[in-house]
Amino acid sequence: QVQLVESGGGLVQAGGSLRLSCAASGHTFSNYAMGWFRQAPGKEREFVTAISQGGGRTYYADSVKGRFTISRDNAKNMVYLQMNSLKPEDTAVYYCGASYIGNYYYGSSYDYWGQGTQVTVSS
Repeated sequence: QVQLVESGGGLVQAGGSLRLSCAASGHTFSNYAMGWFRQAPGKEREFVTAISQGGGRTYYADSVKGRFTISRDNAKNMVYLQMNSLKPEDTAVYYCGASYIGNYYYGSSYDYWGQGTQVTVSS
């Protein structure tokens, strides 16, 4: 079992920044690729970004490339999402996920999820 707890969401104006954190506990954190997905009202959950087990490879959705940065600290069992130049369309609940097989883009390959944290970007 891996428990994931997200934090750092909130309300921010367009153009602002937020940093989300995801704290992991349970099985060996470094065995898992980690990803961030988001779900806006009335829409399906979508891939945002992911990072490999060791942190050497990162992947981004086109919609966030150049604005968002994922990172992880395996010593602290943490993964982070730095979000800059936020837009109203980034408004969603953001979920942290852990994937053992590391098929980054597909939510179905993630074994564990956090409860989500709300990000609201006002125009």
